[in-house]
Amino acid sequence: MTADSEETAKEIMEVIKLFLKERGLELSEEKTLITHIDEGFDFLGWNFRKYKGKLLIKPSKKSIDSVTRKISDTIKGGKAWPQKNLIGALNPIITGWINYHQSVVSKDIFSKLDYRVWNMLWRWAKRRHPKKSRSWIVKKYWHSEGTRNWVFSTEKTKLKLFSDTKIVRHTCLKLNMNPYLDTEYFDVRRYKLRARKIAGKPKTSGVKMNNCSFCMNSVVPKP
Repeated sequence: MTADSEETAKEIMEVIKLFLKERGLELSEEKTLITHIDEGFDFLGWNFRKYKGKLLIKPSKKSIDSVTRKISDTIKGGKAWPQKNLIGALNPIITGWINYHQSVVSKDIFSKLDYRVWNMLWRWAKRRHPKKSRSWIVKKYWHSEGTRNWVFSTEKTKLKLFSDTKIVRHTCLKLNMNPYLDTEYFDVRRYKLRARKIAGKPKTSGVKMNNCSFCMNSVVPKP
């Protein structure tokens, strides 16, 4: 939720606490935060923050570190795996992460993650063949595909790149639509969003937000 000042946000939080208490619930202190939108906050793996008055939603640092650690652990655990098995283990991790973050400002982060993964794979290959030359290792594990020369691949499979995924912006909801009454609108919206993701066609669509400065994040009731 948003408010025009920190004081208003605190007052609203107290109202919410009272509302929940009467129903045997309470706010999660760990997940509740009042912060200025210019400082930003994390929510569901994303970071929400205004930069020079413009709201940008990006993958959170925690989410980036988490997928980096998961990929690193997989590569370390696959020291003795054939290349195709390692690719088979990494691709679902990469695909799941990019599908989740495809609708926010992720282009630069996708490129940075590709660079991180490349370095991890290079160390993986060097450990397997410590006495082989750089050119021998490159020839064995990286191949050319079209205009791209560094493709970690075998004859039948290749590693998915984060940056190959086009950003498909989230389409803002019409605020006067009710999910229980306007079912056709939501069905069509889901269909169009799914089709755009499959086609990989980006569409410029901003995330609308009012001029309120303070946000109360992660208001999560718990028993």
